[in-house]
Amino acid sequence: MAVIAVLEYNLLLAAFLVVLGIIFDFFDGFAARLLHVKSELGKQLDSLADMITSGLVPGLVIYVLLNSQALPIYDVLVSDPLPLIGLLIPVGAAYRLANFNLDERQLEQFIGLPTPANALLVLSVPCMLAYPTVDGLDTFLLSPYFLTALTIFCTLIMNLPIPLFSLKFKNYGWRGNQIRYGFLAMSVFWISLWHFTGLAFVILSYVLSGLIIKKS
Repeated sequence: MAVIAVLEYNLLLAAFLVVLGIIFDFFDGFAARLLHVKSELGKQLDSLADMITSGLVPGLVIYVLLNSQALPIYDVLVSDPLPLIGLLIPVGAAYRLANFNLDERQLEQFIGLPTPANALLVLSVPCMLAYPTVDGLDTFLLSPYFLTALTIFCTLIMNLPIPLFSLKFKNYGWRGNQIRYGFLAMSVFWISLWHFTGLAFVILSYVLSGLIIKKS
C-alpha cells in the first residue's frame, strides 16, 4: 500500500504506512517467540517484507522528490536520469538484508544501519516538507544535491561495518534494556520538541552512537 501511495504522489500516506509496517516489524519477533512459532521461514519472510517497506518505498520517495516535474520514465531515461539514483536505496537494502540473514555477528546487535531506521530517515524528508519547523528548510531538502547526498549516505550507511545496538526487546524488563529505554526516551524528547526534524536527528544520533562505539 505504501508503494501505491508513492506512485499516487501521496508521500505522507506512504510515510504513515511505512511507520505502521515498522511497528509490526518491531513486535513480530517478540510475538513469534511468545507464541513459540519462530522459524527460519519467518526470518526470510521478515526480510522480504522489510525489502518492500523499508527498501523499495524510500527509494521511490527519493525518485519522486527528484522527479519534481513528474516526467514519465522514458523522459527520465532520456533527458534527466538523476531521479533513478533513488533506486540505489533498495539495492543497498537488499544487500544489507541478505547479509543480515547470513551474518552471525548480528544476533544481539546490528552492523550497519537497519533498513527500518534508514526508511524513517528518508521518509522524514517529505514529512519535514509538509510540517516544517525551520524556516527555509524546504529549499534545502528539495535540493538535488542534498537528495543525491542523502541517497548515497543511506545506501552506504546500511552496509558499513558500524556496530549499533538492537532496538528489539526480548522482554520488557529494565535489566538488559537500559540502553533501549534510554534511547526511546531521548527519541520521544527530540520528536516532541522538533517533530519530524527531531526524527531525523534521532536516526543520525543512532548512527553517531555506533561510530563512537567503533572508535572506542
